[in-house]
Amino acid sequence: MTWLVFGLILFLGVHSVSIIAPAGRDRMAAALGNGWRALYSIASIVGFGLLIWGYGVARQEPVLLYQPAPWMRHLTSLLMLPVLPLLFAAYLPGRIKAKLQHPLLVAVKLWAVAHLLANGTLADVVLFGSLLAWAVLDRISFKSRVQRPIPSAPASRWNDLIAIVLGLAAYVVFAMVLHVRWIGVPVVP
Repeated sequence: MTWLVFGLILFLGVHSVSIIAPAGRDRMAAALGNGWRALYSIASIVGFGLLIWGYGVARQEPVLLYQPAPWMRHLTSLLMLPVLPLLFAAYLPGRIKAKLQHPLLVAVKLWAVAHLLANGTLADVVLFGSLLAWAVLDRISFKSRVQRPIPSAPASRWNDLIAIVLGLAAYVVFAMVLHVRWIGVPVVP
């Protein structure tokens, strides 16, 4: 559990600099230039790797906090349907992005809630609960801070359709093949 927590602190810490100290983040980015991007990227990758590894280690000795009802798996699958289309919509500007402003945060919140409904170990609550709390705080701070442009595709009236098609295709591939290979848990029994 220690590595999971350390990975979360590093990963979410780096991703929270704009929430906690936006002016300090801007000063550091201006002073370091591409060095800031490099440090941010390295810390993010290391934190992400540690949280994945730590989650895998923690799952080997699970501490059960609650037992989800079997039908929750179906609700989780349903809640996961829009997650990948929303992820693509964050980088393909269209009506979805205009309406939600930050579809990636909506995707993270849906993903975390869905997984909290289907998983009841301490490691699950720490991982998915932390990411849910971070996404909520980031969305709240999003309203009060100056937004930096996110690299994305050019705006197009086709971007929403592209995001939905790509997202649903990725959902099918992940649900049918990758989730069991990467996570060890079948989505479709």
